[in-house]
Amino acid sequence: MTKAVLSALIRPLVEPRLPEWIEPLWFMSKEQALEFAPEAEIGWFDLNEKEPMVEIAKAATNLKWMNSIYAGLDFMPLDLLKERGVVVTNGVGINAITIAEYVVMLMLAHAKGYREVVRAQERHEWLLDSPGKRELSGERVLLLGMGAIGSLIKTRLEAFDMKVIPVRRSGSDGALRPGEWREKLGEFDWVVLAVPSTPETRHMIGEIELAAMRPNAVLVNIARGDVVDQDALVSALEKKSIEAALLDVTDPEPLPADHPLWDLDNAQVTMHLSGRAQTKMFQRSADRFVENLERWQKGEPVWPQLDLDLGY
Repeated sequence: MTKAVLSALIRPLVEPRLPEWIEPLWFMSKEQALEFAPEAEIGWFDLNEKEPMVEIAKAATNLKWMNSIYAGLDFMPLDLLKERGVVVTNGVGINAITIAEYVVMLMLAHAKGYREVVRAQERHEWLLDSPGKRELSGERVLLLGMGAIGSLIKTRLEAFDMKVIPVRRSGSDGALRPGEWREKLGEFDWVVLAVPSTPETRHMIGEIELAAMRPNAVLVNIARGDVVDQDALVSALEKKSIEAALLDVTDPEPLPADHPLWDLDNAQVTMHLSGRAQTKMFQRSADRFVENLERWQKGEPVWPQLDLDLGY
Protein backbone atom coordinates (compact mmCIF):
# COMPACT_ATOMS: atom_id res chain seq x y z
CA MET A 1 0.00 0.00 0.00
CA THR A 2 1.15 3.53 -0.83
CA LYS A 3 0.24 6.17 1.73
CA ALA A 4 -1.16 9.40 0.30
CA VAL A 5 -1.70 12.43 2.53
CA LEU A 6 -4.55 14.41 1.02
CA SER A 7 -6.64 17.44 1.89
CA ALA A 8 -10.16 16.57 3.01
CA LEU A 9 -11.43 19.40 0.80
CA ILE A 10 -11.09 17.20 -2.27
CA ARG A 11 -12.16 13.97 -0.54
CA PRO A 12 -15.69 13.80 -2.07
CA LEU A 13 -14.25 14.15 -5.57
CA VAL A 14 -11.35 11.74 -5.15
CA GLU A 15 -12.14 9.06 -2.55
CA PRO A 16 -14.65 7.01 -4.60
CA ARG A 17 -12.11 6.82 -7.44
CA LEU A 18 -8.95 5.93 -5.52
CA PRO A 19 -7.25 2.69 -6.61
CA GLU A 20 -6.88 -0.14 -4.10
CA TRP A 21 -3.11 0.34 -3.76
CA ILE A 22 -3.60 3.81 -2.20
CA GLU A 23 -4.03 4.19 1.56
CA PRO A 24 -5.39 7.73 2.00
CA LEU A 25 -4.73 9.84 5.09
CA TRP A 26 -7.14 12.78 4.99
CA PHE A 27 -6.26 15.95 6.88
CA MET A 28 -8.58 18.69 8.03
CA SER A 29 -5.98 21.05 9.51
CA LYS A 30 -2.34 22.02 9.38
CA GLU A 31 -1.74 20.08 12.58
CA GLN A 32 -3.20 16.89 11.12
CA ALA A 33 -1.19 17.32 7.94
CA LEU A 34 2.05 17.76 9.90
CA GLU A 35 1.23 14.61 11.88
CA PHE A 36 0.66 12.56 8.72
CA ALA A 37 3.39 14.15 6.57
CA PRO A 38 6.31 11.83 7.47
CA GLU A 39 4.26 8.84 6.25
CA ALA A 40 3.42 10.36 2.88
CA GLU A 41 4.80 8.93 -0.33
CA ILE A 42 2.22 10.95 -2.28
CA GLY A 43 1.09 14.31 -0.96
CA TRP A 44 -1.52 16.90 -1.89
CA PHE A 45 -0.86 19.52 0.78
CA ASP A 46 -2.86 22.50 -0.49
CA LEU A 47 -4.10 25.00 2.05
CA ASN A 48 -5.31 28.59 1.74
CA GLU A 49 -2.13 29.84 3.44
CA LYS A 50 1.29 29.21 1.96
CA GLU A 51 3.48 29.05 5.09
CA PRO A 52 1.82 25.89 6.47
CA MET A 53 2.23 24.21 3.08
CA VAL A 54 5.97 24.85 3.29
CA GLU A 55 6.10 23.32 6.79
CA ILE A 56 4.21 20.24 5.68
CA ALA A 57 6.41 19.71 2.63
CA LYS A 58 9.54 19.94 4.78
CA ALA A 59 8.09 17.40 7.21
CA ALA A 60 7.27 14.92 4.42
CA THR A 61 10.67 13.20 4.48
CA ASN A 62 9.48 10.09 2.58
CA LEU A 63 7.67 12.02 -0.14
CA LYS A 64 8.08 10.82 -3.73
CA TRP A 65 5.38 12.83 -5.52
CA MET A 66 3.76 16.10 -4.50
CA ASN A 67 0.64 17.35 -6.27
CA SER A 68 -0.89 20.83 -6.06
CA ILE A 69 -3.77 22.78 -7.52
CA TYR A 70 -1.54 25.88 -7.51
CA ALA A 71 0.18 26.73 -10.79
CA GLY A 72 2.77 28.93 -9.11
CA LEU A 73 4.75 27.05 -6.47
CA ASP A 74 7.70 29.43 -6.18
CA PHE A 75 6.94 29.80 -2.46
CA MET A 76 7.62 26.10 -1.81
CA PRO A 77 11.08 24.71 -0.82
CA LEU A 78 11.88 23.64 -4.37
CA ASP A 79 15.61 23.14 -3.69
CA LEU A 80 14.81 20.74 -0.85
CA LEU A 81 12.25 18.86 -2.95
CA LYS A 82 14.80 18.50 -5.75
CA GLU A 83 17.43 17.27 -3.27
CA ARG A 84 14.99 14.62 -2.06
CA GLY A 85 14.13 13.57 -5.63
CA VAL A 86 10.47 14.53 -5.34
CA VAL A 87 8.36 14.76 -8.50
CA VAL A 88 6.06 17.80 -8.40
CA THR A 89 2.88 18.25 -10.43
CA ASN A 90 1.12 21.60 -10.35
CA GLY A 91 -2.11 23.19 -11.49
CA VAL A 92 -0.92 24.63 -14.79
CA GLY A 93 -3.89 24.99 -17.11
CA ILE A 94 -6.52 24.19 -14.48
CA ASN A 95 -7.74 27.81 -14.40
CA ALA A 96 -6.48 28.90 -17.81
CA ILE A 97 -9.93 29.34 -19.36
CA THR A 98 -11.37 31.48 -16.59
CA ILE A 99 -8.22 33.62 -16.28
CA ALA A 100 -8.21 34.27 -20.03
CA GLU A 101 -11.88 35.27 -19.82
CA TYR A 102 -11.06 37.54 -16.89
CA VAL A 103 -8.43 39.36 -18.96
CA VAL A 104 -11.02 40.05 -21.66
CA MET A 105 -13.47 41.30 -19.02
CA LEU A 106 -10.89 43.65 -17.49
CA MET A 107 -9.93 45.08 -20.86
CA LEU A 108 -13.52 45.59 -22.00
CA ALA A 109 -14.53 47.09 -18.66
CA HIS A 110 -11.71 49.62 -18.93
CA ALA A 111 -12.26 50.38 -22.62
CA LYS A 112 -15.97 51.09 -22.08
CA GLY A 113 -15.60 52.84 -18.72
CA TYR A 114 -17.87 50.25 -17.15
CA ARG A 115 -16.78 51.03 -13.60
CA GLU A 116 -18.20 54.55 -14.03
CA VAL A 117 -21.43 53.13 -15.44
CA VAL A 118 -21.87 50.98 -12.32
CA ARG A 119 -21.17 53.97 -10.08
CA ALA A 120 -23.74 56.04 -11.97
CA GLN A 121 -26.35 53.32 -11.46
CA GLU A 122 -25.59 53.31 -7.74
CA ARG A 123 -26.20 57.09 -7.74
CA HIS A 124 -29.41 56.62 -9.78
CA GLU A 125 -27.88 58.92 -12.38
CA TRP A 126 -28.80 58.58 -16.06
CA LEU A 127 -25.62 59.16 -18.06
CA LEU A 128 -25.98 61.03 -21.36
CA ASP A 129 -22.67 59.86 -22.76
CA SER A 130 -20.47 56.81 -22.43
CA PRO A 131 -17.54 57.22 -20.01
CA GLY A 132 -15.44 54.92 -22.19
CA LYS A 133 -15.15 55.14 -25.96
CA ARG A 134 -12.15 52.94 -26.57
CA GLU A 135 -12.51 50.04 -29.02
CA LEU A 136 -10.38 46.92 -28.74
CA SER A 137 -10.54 46.25 -32.46
CA GLY A 138 -7.34 47.21 -34.23
CA GLU A 139 -5.32 47.87 -31.07
CA ARG A 140 -1.96 46.23 -30.49
CA VAL A 141 -1.20 43.94 -27.55
CA LEU A 142 2.20 42.84 -26.27
CA LEU A 143 1.69 39.46 -24.60
CA LEU A 144 4.43 38.36 -22.21
CA GLY A 145 3.92 34.70 -21.35
CA MET A 146 2.72 32.07 -23.82
CA GLY A 147 1.91 29.17 -21.53
CA ALA A 148 -1.54 27.66 -21.10
CA ILE A 149 -3.05 30.98 -19.99
CA GLY A 150 -1.24 33.19 -22.48
CA SER A 151 -2.22 30.99 -25.41
CA LEU A 152 -5.91 31.27 -24.52
CA ILE A 153 -5.62 35.02 -23.98
CA LYS A 154 -4.16 35.38 -27.46
CA THR A 155 -6.99 33.58 -29.25
CA ARG A 156 -9.67 35.46 -27.31
CA LEU A 157 -8.17 38.88 -28.00
CA GLU A 158 -7.67 38.03 -31.65
CA ALA A 159 -11.42 37.31 -31.81
CA PHE A 160 -11.84 41.05 -31.07
CA ASP A 161 -9.60 41.83 -34.08
CA MET A 162 -6.73 42.88 -31.85
CA LYS A 163 -3.16 42.48 -33.09
CA VAL A 164 -1.48 40.28 -30.46
CA ILE A 165 2.32 40.05 -30.51
CA PRO A 166 3.65 37.37 -28.12
CA VAL A 167 7.18 36.96 -26.87
CA ARG A 168 8.79 33.62 -27.76
CA ARG A 169 12.35 32.41 -27.61
CA SER A 170 12.10 31.24 -31.21
CA GLY A 171 10.71 34.52 -32.51
CA SER A 172 8.53 32.48 -34.88
CA ASP A 173 5.11 33.43 -36.29
CA GLY A 174 5.64 37.15 -35.82
CA ALA A 175 6.63 36.88 -32.17
CA LEU A 176 9.31 38.97 -30.52
CA ARG A 177 12.33 37.33 -28.92
CA PRO A 178 12.99 37.87 -25.19
CA GLY A 179 15.66 40.46 -25.92
CA GLU A 180 13.51 42.50 -28.32
CA TRP A 181 10.30 43.48 -26.56
CA ARG A 182 11.63 46.28 -24.37
CA GLU A 183 12.77 48.40 -27.29
CA LYS A 184 9.33 48.06 -28.89
CA LEU A 185 7.16 48.88 -25.86
CA GLY A 186 6.15 52.21 -27.37
CA GLU A 187 4.39 50.40 -30.22
CA PHE A 188 1.69 48.79 -28.05
CA ASP A 189 -1.63 49.93 -26.65
CA TRP A 190 -1.83 47.09 -24.11
CA VAL A 191 0.84 45.11 -22.25
CA VAL A 192 -0.45 41.83 -20.80
CA LEU A 193 1.66 39.92 -18.27
CA ALA A 194 1.09 36.15 -18.00
CA VAL A 195 4.59 35.01 -17.00
CA PRO A 196 5.61 32.82 -14.05
CA SER A 197 7.30 34.36 -11.03
CA THR A 198 11.03 33.65 -11.24
CA PRO A 199 14.20 35.59 -10.41
CA GLU A 200 14.36 36.53 -14.12
CA THR A 201 10.82 37.93 -14.23
CA ARG A 202 10.94 39.84 -10.93
CA HIS A 203 10.37 43.56 -11.65
CA MET A 204 10.55 42.93 -15.39
CA ILE A 205 8.25 45.93 -15.65
CA GLY A 206 9.93 48.79 -13.83
CA GLU A 207 10.58 52.50 -14.16
CA ILE A 208 12.40 52.18 -17.49
CA GLU A 209 9.76 49.96 -19.07
CA LEU A 210 6.88 52.13 -17.85
CA ALA A 211 8.58 55.24 -19.22
CA ALA A 212 8.91 53.53 -22.61
CA MET A 213 5.18 52.85 -22.90
CA ARG A 214 2.90 55.18 -24.83
CA PRO A 215 0.57 57.52 -22.89
CA ASN A 216 -2.53 55.48 -23.79
CA ALA A 217 -0.91 52.18 -22.77
CA VAL A 218 -2.73 49.92 -20.32
CA LEU A 219 -0.83 47.36 -18.22
CA VAL A 220 -2.71 44.13 -17.43
CA ASN A 221 -1.16 41.84 -14.82
CA ILE A 222 -2.62 38.40 -14.12
CA ALA A 223 0.82 36.86 -13.50
CA ARG A 224 2.32 37.61 -10.08
CA GLY A 225 2.59 40.91 -8.25
CA ASP A 226 6.37 40.85 -8.10
CA VAL A 227 6.84 40.91 -11.88
CA VAL A 228 6.03 44.63 -11.64
CA ASP A 229 7.95 47.20 -9.61
CA GLN A 230 4.87 48.40 -7.78
CA ASP A 231 6.38 51.66 -6.49
CA ALA A 232 7.36 52.58 -10.04
CA LEU A 233 3.88 51.68 -11.25
CA VAL A 234 2.18 53.87 -8.64
CA SER A 235 4.42 56.76 -9.68
CA ALA A 236 3.59 56.25 -13.38
CA LEU A 237 -0.14 56.12 -12.63
CA GLU A 238 -0.02 59.22 -10.44
CA LYS A 239 1.81 61.10 -13.20
CA LYS A 240 -0.56 59.60 -15.79
CA SER A 241 2.41 58.67 -17.95
CA ILE A 242 0.42 55.52 -18.84
CA GLU A 243 -3.35 55.36 -19.07
CA ALA A 244 -4.13 52.62 -16.55
CA ALA A 245 -3.18 49.40 -14.80
CA LEU A 246 -5.56 46.45 -14.42
CA LEU A 247 -4.17 44.32 -11.63
CA ASP A 248 -5.47 40.95 -10.55
CA VAL A 249 -2.26 40.47 -8.55
CA THR A 250 -0.29 42.77 -6.26
CA ASP A 251 2.80 42.71 -4.07
CA PRO A 252 2.06 41.93 -1.28
CA GLU A 253 -1.24 40.11 -1.11
CA PRO A 254 -3.59 41.01 0.39
CA LEU A 255 -2.84 44.60 -0.58
CA PRO A 256 -2.64 46.74 2.60
CA ALA A 257 -5.77 48.83 3.14
CA ASP A 258 -3.77 52.08 3.07
CA HIS A 259 -1.93 51.31 -0.18
CA PRO A 260 -2.27 54.08 -2.80
CA LEU A 261 -3.31 51.63 -5.53
CA TRP A 262 -6.76 51.32 -3.96
CA ASP A 263 -7.56 54.99 -4.51
CA LEU A 264 -6.10 55.63 -7.94
CA ASP A 265 -8.84 56.14 -10.54
CA ASN A 266 -6.60 54.68 -13.24
CA ALA A 267 -5.92 51.46 -11.32
CA GLN A 268 -8.25 48.50 -10.93
CA VAL A 269 -7.43 45.88 -8.29
CA THR A 270 -9.36 42.61 -8.51
CA MET A 271 -7.88 40.80 -5.50
CA HIS A 272 -6.40 37.75 -7.29
CA LEU A 273 -9.88 36.49 -8.13
CA SER A 274 -9.35 35.65 -11.80
CA GLY A 275 -8.59 31.98 -11.13
CA ARG A 276 -11.48 31.65 -8.68
CA ALA A 277 -14.15 32.96 -11.02
CA GLN A 278 -15.33 29.50 -12.07
CA THR A 279 -16.93 26.34 -10.67
CA LYS A 280 -14.87 23.49 -12.13
CA MET A 281 -11.41 24.06 -10.62
CA PHE A 282 -11.60 21.29 -8.03
CA GLN A 283 -13.29 18.83 -10.40
CA ARG A 284 -10.59 19.35 -13.04
CA SER A 285 -7.86 18.99 -10.41
CA ALA A 286 -9.40 15.79 -9.04
CA ASP A 287 -9.73 14.30 -12.52
CA ARG A 288 -6.09 15.08 -13.31
CA PHE A 289 -4.89 13.63 -9.99
CA VAL A 290 -6.79 10.35 -10.47
CA GLU A 291 -5.46 10.02 -14.02
CA ASN A 292 -1.95 10.65 -12.72
CA LEU A 293 -2.33 7.93 -10.08
CA GLU A 294 -2.80 5.42 -12.88
CA ARG A 295 0.30 6.73 -14.64
CA TRP A 296 2.30 6.64 -11.40
CA GLN A 297 1.42 2.98 -10.79
CA LYS A 298 2.47 2.07 -14.33
CA GLY A 299 5.76 3.93 -14.01
CA GLU A 300 4.71 6.49 -16.62
CA PRO A 301 5.43 10.23 -16.26
CA VAL A 302 2.81 12.22 -14.35
CA TRP A 303 1.91 15.66 -15.71
CA PRO A 304 2.25 18.60 -15.79
CA GLN A 305 5.59 18.39 -13.98
CA LEU A 306 7.15 21.46 -12.40
CA ASP A 307 10.76 22.11 -13.40
CA LEU A 308 12.37 22.41 -9.99
CA ASP A 309 15.31 24.35 -11.43
CA LEU A 310 13.23 26.91 -13.31
CA GLY A 311 10.46 27.09 -10.71
CA TYR A 312 7.61 26.64 -13.20
